[in-house]
Amino acid sequence: MILGMTTHSRIPHSGVWPALLTPLNADLSIDMDSFANHTKALLSKGCTGVTPFGTTGEGPSFSVAERIAAVDGLIARGVPANRILVSTSCAALPDVVTLTRHATEVGAHGCLMLPPFFLKNVPEQGVVDSYRLVIDAVADSRLKMVLYHLPQITHVNLTQRVIDTLLAQYPNTFIGIKDSSGNSVGSLAFAHHSNGMQVWVGNEPDLRTMAAVGSAGAVSGVGNVMPKLLGRLTSKFDANGYDKQEAQNDLARVKAFIDILNRFNMTAAFKGIMAIKNNDASWRRVRPPLVSLSDAEFDRLQAMMKIFSLDAAHD
Repeated sequence: MILGMTTHSRIPHSGVWPALLTPLNADLSIDMDSFANHTKALLSKGCTGVTPFGTTGEGPSFSVAERIAAVDGLIARGVPANRILVSTSCAALPDVVTLTRHATEVGAHGCLMLPPFFLKNVPEQGVVDSYRLVIDAVADSRLKMVLYHLPQITHVNLTQRVIDTLLAQYPNTFIGIKDSSGNSVGSLAFAHHSNGMQVWVGNEPDLRTMAAVGSAGAVSGVGNVMPKLLGRLTSKFDANGYDKQEAQNDLARVKAFIDILNRFNMTAAFKGIMAIKNNDASWRRVRPPLVSLSDAEFDRLQAMMKIFSLDAAHD
């Protein structure tokens, strides 16, 4: 708990918010103790908050009931609600409403919501209407929402017209955009036309560029493993003692880490790295349709990570 804050207090929408990996039991249910321990460890390393059930967290693979129970379980185990940014994305809008209402009622920092992602080639008005339906159904002034732009998965673009329309209709609801398109030009365009909202990118090598234009934060899968490094990339500048060589070293290190991930299925590789880091094979489990790393793949990942050498004090 942050001193002087209740679970319903607002905290800055900045800093590192790891896109939480979801540890699983042998029956592929959520291992709540590991989930909470991982979350609290990240907070202790300087993360502002955490984001459960996004893409890295296999969110769409869990039911509404499981996701609600997991958020409640984190809070019950001592994670402050106001340090949880809940991904509430689902294919069915009533499910999004249920998750969003629950997150708001328990005092979560906010909700991360994809545009409608099953039906393709939907018009801009359909995207606007989807967000409007959720916000109007929840009907709670405490609701804070982050737009989630992931067009390579959703095949839906959050256009500037959609964003401007939503901001005009709900000026006190939207607090940020997570742009995981991997298009740095588009990310900068969002930042320059977002009326002060934070714009966070999914491509970690762009974090320093975005921090320089005022988007000093990240919802990032890499944050599960290297939260301190990401904290430097999102918040430190030359005037504050972060020299250019250190910044270049950090950028090179995060790029090398991503290169390792890209040689495997990314979520399975993340979980494999957590298994190595914690000496706990249970971290290797994923839910179908994902497949855990084979033993041969895991051995290859171990060899790569031994060379990479995670540094707990620095990363």
